[in-house]
Amino acid sequence: MKKLVTAVSLSALMVGATMSSAAVAFEQKIGVIDMATIFKNLPQREQVAQQLQSEFKERVESIQAIEKQMQGLVDKQKRDGALMSNEEKTQMAREMESLQSDYQLKRKALEEDNRRRQGEERNKLLMKVQQAVNAIAKSEKYDIIMQSNAVAYINKENDISSKVAAKVAKTK
Repeated sequence: MKKLVTAVSLSALMVGATMSSAAVAFEQKIGVIDMATIFKNLPQREQVAQQLQSEFKERVESIQAIEKQMQGLVDKQKRDGALMSNEEKTQMAREMESLQSDYQLKRKALEEDNRRRQGEERNKLLMKVQQAVNAIAKSEKYDIIMQSNAVAYINKENDISSKVAAKVAKTK
């Protein structure tokens, strides 16, 4: 009998605790952000793109010059190939291989460096976005901020993406 009373009272406590936690859950303020929208609306994104373009401009021009040299050799071979001696053809083939090797090496290094720098700049922007999200969540008393791709449905009133983008845009 004592065990039955204890079991019933424990069950009642658990049901009460569950219902009270459910009531607390309804009082939480939840917001949503869409990272694609935020990044699309950031003026810093265009500045970063221009900065990276100018940072790698000389290397891109160097690669384009090699492409132009290779195209010139191809054109020369088409135009004068029938008139060239075997030695000239061999020399041209070696020069083309050397240019292709140099081109591939420089292009691969440029792509890797560009990808690394884009990642660095993206991480800087992500830090600014996170700081803006934290500031808005604190000032507007949000309990939870989720990314929109993790939510099946949310009322548009709870989407704070434009606020976050505006706050990040104000930072340098």
